Amino acid sequence: MGIEELIRIEDDGTLSFGNYGLDDKKKRADFDFQGDKYKIKTFSGITKLERNGMFVYESTPGTAVFHFKAVENAVAFQVEAAEDVQITLGLEAEQEYTVYVDQVNIGKMKTNLGGKLPISIEINAGRPASVKVEKN
Repeated sequence: MGIEELIRIEDDGTLSFGNYGLDDKKKRADFDFQGDKYKIKTFSGITKLERNGMFVYESTPGTAVFHFKAVENAVAFQVEAAEDVQITLGLEAEQEYTVYVDQVNIGKMKTNLGGKLPISIEINAGRPASVKVEKN
């Protein structure tokens, strides 16, 4: 159902966060990771992650995200939810990205002026979907 402590660092140096099993909104601020401060808000209705006050990730409904890794030209993670989900990622403004879900290329998408990229994902309950977004 999610990350009990809301956000944690995995052994492989990635982040896991979110808990879609919560009825009430929970948050954790000032989580240190690789010199940055992260803030997580999560519950069954929404999961939102910020880094140094800037938008990184949002999903409706809420999700659990595992092994989230953002590098210069790509973002990769696994996502689990109770139902199909709409995810918005904070990326570079007005850039084109190729999106993969479970290793299947679902197409090229362009971010808006604010750098937001919306992705709709069909979820199989109990099985995380693998997501990879690469800058073209």
